[in-house]
Amino acid sequence: MPFTSHSANRPLDRRSFLYGVAAFSGAAAVGALGVPASATPARRAPANDPTVYDAIVVGGGISGLAAAKALVEAGRTVRVLEARSRAGGRIHNHPTARLGLTTDAGAEFIGPTQDRIDALAHEYGVEQLPTYNTGLSVFWNGGQRSLFPSDPGLPLDLGTTAALPVIAEIEAVCADFPVGEPWRHPRAAEWDAITWREWVEQRTDVANARMVLDLAASAALSVKGDEFSALYMLNYFAASTNESTPGPSYFSRLLSTSGGAQERVCNGGAALVPLRMAAALGDVMVYDAPVRSIDQSGEVPVVTSDAGTFRGRRVVVAMSPAISHRIDYTPELPERAALCAGYTMGRVGKFAAVYERPWWRDKGLSGQTIGNGTPSDVTFENYAEGNHILMGFISAHEMERLDDAPEQQVVDECIESFVGYFGDEARGYIDHSLFRWDHEEWSWGGPVATTAPGVLTAHGPALRTPAGAIHWAGTETSDYWTGYMDGGVRSGHRAADEILAAL
Repeated sequence: MPFTSHSANRPLDRRSFLYGVAAFSGAAAVGALGVPASATPARRAPANDPTVYDAIVVGGGISGLAAAKALVEAGRTVRVLEARSRAGGRIHNHPTARLGLTTDAGAEFIGPTQDRIDALAHEYGVEQLPTYNTGLSVFWNGGQRSLFPSDPGLPLDLGTTAALPVIAEIEAVCADFPVGEPWRHPRAAEWDAITWREWVEQRTDVANARMVLDLAASAALSVKGDEFSALYMLNYFAASTNESTPGPSYFSRLLSTSGGAQERVCNGGAALVPLRMAAALGDVMVYDAPVRSIDQSGEVPVVTSDAGTFRGRRVVVAMSPAISHRIDYTPELPERAALCAGYTMGRVGKFAAVYERPWWRDKGLSGQTIGNGTPSDVTFENYAEGNHILMGFISAHEMERLDDAPEQQVVDECIESFVGYFGDEARGYIDHSLFRWDHEEWSWGGPVATTAPGVLTAHGPALRTPAGAIHWAGTETSDYWTGYMDGGVRSGHRAADEILAAL
């Protein structure tokens, strides 16, 4: 079916979060960040564009932009149809409520082996800064606060050390894993039949160890461990590298700050990368163009959007599988539809409190938290134009509880969690931002779609296999760094290579 309203149609049991990988960015704010005004044009197509393009790209997030850039550089004619009035998808710079400072509302981190997004940041002149990772981090467990060294970043006590043999088993599994094709693993049927939580519980009965291993998943996905398959999570760990860098350290590479996926942030916000990519593509971009249908019954595919009708020899659908099948396809794609029905987005929000100075450093604290606190369960120190920030994720059931709460209630609850983690000084914030991804019509949550048990082994190959002239992109379809910006770029490059080979 075509895209419809989030509030009217999003099932209440959808899930969410946001570690790895975007709401509106006004032209004035974009210009202030060094992006030409053309980065967010209100370009609309004629009612019927008679041109037959080499490729139509559906979605102007980082994956769609990467595909379009590669195709344009190969001399192909392209149009990118983006539903929003901006580029970036799940990567988004959001202003604070009072001062209009830039905060990363979506994907923001870049780490080792994330070569594709790192290369784009360099190409478009986006400076990367180290995520602050000095001192002690907070482990919050059932209302009890304890401290542990921020590097290596794993709280170790008599309970959590019981997780170490399980982590060692994860490392061993990842060392010989068919990355990106988990359904080919010899034990795929076994692991896809159970949830991640069940897989963990089969390996340890120590409560703290179980909690740490569940947090390892929910911190990356913003989904609780009883909602997605163990096979999905093991592939997610195994994907935390690139082709030339095998393990060990899949577990720590995914979850760590220094030396891990949260190692660096972008000065000015990660959205500078897709905004500058879109500006460089110029008239290739068409905004306010949600796609309603793709018809392959004729000589060339016809893509119908709110901004006009387009024809292309090939089509890239660069969207999460959790929402990509809300487009009408002719002929129908039953195998792909069955796959997409098993994917759901998580529930997630991102809160940032701005302070005049990083007072938590005076206490020897890194600004990082992990645990089962509420409503924010994972925190980091961030930056915004000379000001220091405590940023917290609101995920899963807590985000569901607060989805429709007044903003001030969410702000107050998040500040109180910061007080518990770092001290009374947290109440002295000078500004804040709050972004709730569940309210985004063209995302329906984040940061990445996950699969229920049984989906990957039954329908996994449909994730990337082209359907006629339609190719699939989006971070969920990547082999390496699934769920991160790097995975999005990789998926766009793969889709472009498929099209260049076919034309």
